[in-house]
Amino acid sequence: MARDNETLLELYRLMVLTRRLDGAIAEVDGHWHGLEGEEGVVAGLYHGLREGDAVAPHYRGSLTAAYAKGADLRRLLAGAAGKATGYNQGRYRSDVCGPPEFKMIGLYSGALGPPLGYATGAALAFKLDGNENVALAVFGDGTSSRGDCHEAMNLAATLTLPVVFVCQNNQVAISTTDRVGGAIADRAKGFGMPGLQVDGNDVLAVHDTVQEAIARARRGEGPTLIEALTYRVAGHFVSDAIEDRPAEEVAAWRERDPITGFRGYLVAQGVSDEGMLDGIDTAAAEEVKTAMELASSDPDPGPEALGLDEVFA
Repeated sequence: MARDNETLLELYRLMVLTRRLDGAIAEVDGHWHGLEGEEGVVAGLYHGLREGDAVAPHYRGSLTAAYAKGADLRRLLAGAAGKATGYNQGRYRSDVCGPPEFKMIGLYSGALGPPLGYATGAALAFKLDGNENVALAVFGDGTSSRGDCHEAMNLAATLTLPVVFVCQNNQVAISTTDRVGGAIADRAKGFGMPGLQVDGNDVLAVHDTVQEAIARARRGEGPTLIEALTYRVAGHFVSDAIEDRPAEEVAAWRERDPITGFRGYLVAQGVSDEGMLDGIDTAAAEEVKTAMELASSDPDPGPEALGLDEVFA
């Protein structure tokens, strides 16, 4: 797939910003579910979506998904901190329930499987409306075994819906590995849809594969299942240890850091030099730092936040 330098540098910026954002929240939230090592999947997935496209993101990377769709970083962080200025007015966590005005679909029930059904429903609406919008349903390897996942794929395939299913496979569901079940991408055969496995630490491979699947969906050719194979180098959440995995395994994946690898590629291809990339790093760090400081000083929600304007039953 042809790419211009602007796209390549924006992918790099999005990866760096994602890591800075993840680290900033981890410093103040001991229950934050981090994504270090998965930035290649996150940036590759969410860059280049259209305004009308719907996204049901994995909770690891959901803030980046909303940011890439145009949401304000300060307000996203305010939402994650439970502040009144967040898109959610402090009512619920913005990392699991993104702003719907940007076509973000959240974990409204708190369970990990239902958002796949929500995304498939959005795709059905797009098809009935006759537009070219696409839904992106992103989930982890653990969620891939839930009934909701298979039901959503079955409906999407049966009705030829414009939805792309992406398994952000970091190989560990809390502490359970995926080594017995085989390639998740192979499960697509049972639904009669294409199934592709891609190196999740290669942001260009992820971006190209996802964009091709999205283009296929826009043409009315139905859903695709993509398995982006990556690795979670930290615990399930900030306060969780990783003693359940061999140290040498974790170290080997750290050597395959997606940001370091892509940075080397950009320099080797003459797209950029170290100085320019250092500048992008600094700007991303400053953007996150400023947004975090502003969000932290925002007011907490008052009793008015408990209003019934978002209660529908």
